[in-house]
Amino acid sequence: MDFILAEKLCEKVSKRTGAPMLPTLPYGCSLGHSRRWPGTIALQPITLITIVKEIGDWAYHSGVRRLFIVNSHVTNAAPLRCSLEMLRAEHDDMMVAVVNTATISERVRAAHFADAEDWHANAAETALMLAEAPAIVRTDLLPLSDDQDRTSGLVFAHPVNRTSLNGVTGFPSRALVEDGRELFDWMVEDLSALIEKGKSEKPPLDFCYFGGGAGTSDKSQ
Repeated sequence: MDFILAEKLCEKVSKRTGAPMLPTLPYGCSLGHSRRWPGTIALQPITLITIVKEIGDWAYHSGVRRLFIVNSHVTNAAPLRCSLEMLRAEHDDMMVAVVNTATISERVRAAHFADAEDWHANAAETALMLAEAPAIVRTDLLPLSDDQDRTSGLVFAHPVNRTSLNGVTGFPSRALVEDGRELFDWMVEDLSALIEKGKSEKPPLDFCYFGGGAGTSDKSQ
């Protein structure tokens, strides 16, 4: 689901904006899904951090100075932020952004969170797949898949096997293909706008450094 959504979304945005697109990474950090449901293949956070950092290094040496990392899997966010920190620390003239597809804009976020705070495989995600990749949706199971959100108000971040009976949080039975089409169109439009804005963005300040010792003036370049 996440791989397909990221790829389809970025392909559309790449065509619209002219921004080149790197191949999609098919695996991510899914440790929180646990081993309860066979089929989950997860990378350790440090593995994902290293992979993305090394891709960014090679992109930098190929001339890339504006890198957009588009993420469609919630628990990739922390490792990807670490990769961002490492890339911008090492390459001062490289700008890096991590964009999470479910929160590209307020309208996209509202649609994802409509039936659950933890919206894994909910109405929004199911509608997106009905619109963009119907072959992977088990429509025969949709009426039986709804499961309440048990994550609201908790102090700890519990794994999915401790919060969901079947891996779902929300109401996929409410998914409609027309809602998925509309939501996907919003995501393309709003991510494209973000990319276009990023094309011309510059750091608020030039790089500054300070010399040591009393009486030394600041310099900038």
